[in-house]
Amino acid sequence: MTMRFDGRVAIVTGAGGGLGREHALALAKRGAKVVVNDLGGARDGSGASATAAEAVVAEIEALGGEAIANAASVTDYAAVEAMVKAAMDKWGRIDILVNNAGVLRDKTFAKMELADFQFVMDVHLMGAVNCTKAVWEIMRAQNYGRIVMTTSSSGLYGNFGQSNYGAAKMALVGFMQTLSIEGAKNDIRVNCLAPTAHTRMTEDLGAALPLEALGPELVSPGLLYLVSDNAPSRCILAAGAGGFERAYVTITQGIHAVGEDAPEQIEARFAEISDRTGEIIPDMGAAQGMIELTKAQKAHA
Repeated sequence: MTMRFDGRVAIVTGAGGGLGREHALALAKRGAKVVVNDLGGARDGSGASATAAEAVVAEIEALGGEAIANAASVTDYAAVEAMVKAAMDKWGRIDILVNNAGVLRDKTFAKMELADFQFVMDVHLMGAVNCTKAVWEIMRAQNYGRIVMTTSSSGLYGNFGQSNYGAAKMALVGFMQTLSIEGAKNDIRVNCLAPTAHTRMTEDLGAALPLEALGPELVSPGLLYLVSDNAPSRCILAAGAGGFERAYVTITQGIHAVGEDAPEQIEARFAEISDRTGEIIPDMGAAQGMIELTKAQKAHA
């Protein structure tokens, strides 16, 4: 095993079970010191207990590793700052942040209370923002950092009954895209992991997926790569059942349409607009404007 994390300090949120536990154990087995964060609540975010995080710390220590437990809610910025301070006081640095904490409150949008939408956004999106903000200046000062956001196919492609979860997960992709640009000069590499795994978060799927083949431990190798010294940046890595794929946000070449009949031109040529021949992966948001201006200039040439 040449991919090692000796001397590195990692924070893994939502690490009391499922994917987070496997991520924490995998990092510890390869030498990282780990902050095991878990609120210890139910799947919908209710309740709290440090027991789950403490159990994972005990597992790591039994393997000869170093870890500390933390039961902060990622929605509480003051508690997150205290967690980061505890890690700095003990180990003097933070190299890796894995934003894995999450909750589910699934319902169709018609039946969903706005409070349930807000709460899921707060945990997944603002929880990741809080944790990232708390370590960002530390990583900038170190000129080193590895951050992973946990996105989902439900955000990338949609899933019935998960408008809140999907919105939060896609928002994390946008967060990652910009932080990757801003962190580059300080070697802070930011990526997204889109896992498919059998955990308590997915237990209601039942026969929809072959759950016995979807152990969360099969996702963690992808996580290790995304936080390694040789990690990429701005990557959306999908992982599950031992399979690894990469998802992209792309833009087609499209058309140029102006004039009174522009709406009708768009309607008539929508297949051409949708044609993926020559599509690109933009370096940043301004690329869209450049594509559009280039078409306008050609049209007026």
